[in-house]
Amino acid sequence: MNVENSPPVLHELENGTATLTLNRPEKRNALSLELMRAFLAELKVIRDSTATQVVVVRGAGTVFSSGHDLKELHSHRNKEYLKAVFSTCSEMMSAIVSLPQPVIAAVHGVASAAGCQLVASCDLAIATAEARFAVPGVNIGLFCSTPMVALSRAVSRKHAMEMLLTGELYSAVHAERIGLVNRVVAASELDREVHDLCAKITAKSRRTIATGKAAFYRQLEMGYDEAYDCTGQIMVENMLGPEAEEGIGAFLEKRPPVWP
Repeated sequence: MNVENSPPVLHELENGTATLTLNRPEKRNALSLELMRAFLAELKVIRDSTATQVVVVRGAGTVFSSGHDLKELHSHRNKEYLKAVFSTCSEMMSAIVSLPQPVIAAVHGVASAAGCQLVASCDLAIATAEARFAVPGVNIGLFCSTPMVALSRAVSRKHAMEMLLTGELYSAVHAERIGLVNRVVAASELDREVHDLCAKITAKSRRTIATGKAAFYRQLEMGYDEAYDCTGQIMVENMLGPEAEEGIGAFLEKRPPVWP
């Protein structure tokens, strides 16, 4: 396929797993306005898809994503265009969090700036040992303020601040240690590891997973008592639903559940 005529985001569906591939390898999968709008469009399709239980985000070529397309930003130095870029990026990251299906980042190469923001926005992340992570805007006089939102919610304050203030590239091992990724694997094991994780998730009730994901992010923004009140109500509703009835019944009867 001619690279210039390729869609900026590829969408494949297999066995309940939708794979979204950032498809600008010649631009290090930079998040152009076109790509982000295409990604958002795919998320809207996935949100309404009863066939999709989990989403994997990948980058084509040798890099996960280098972040925003700096050449595009530099050539459109007007407020309205820049507002459109950053608001679309924020909308894209928020859509990942609010998506009913869990989203897994499969990271190889570099995830930088908004690319690192994308990893931090995903529910789970698996990285190869060669992967590197950075929010280097400070190096070019453009502090990574929007990537900071996702990053500071994925790792501790001091680790987030160190990445933001130094702009340095950090190893996959460091990213795992601070909680930016779940685990690090050899490059040859990435596909198998992602596949196994997807299989574990797709074996569960789709509605139960969606309920739990929404509750997780909702309670994070609450105080302690409010969070318990909220999640207690969700547990009651979940317990009275058909998924828990089937799941508990199957457990007591020592048989595999058949999710409604």
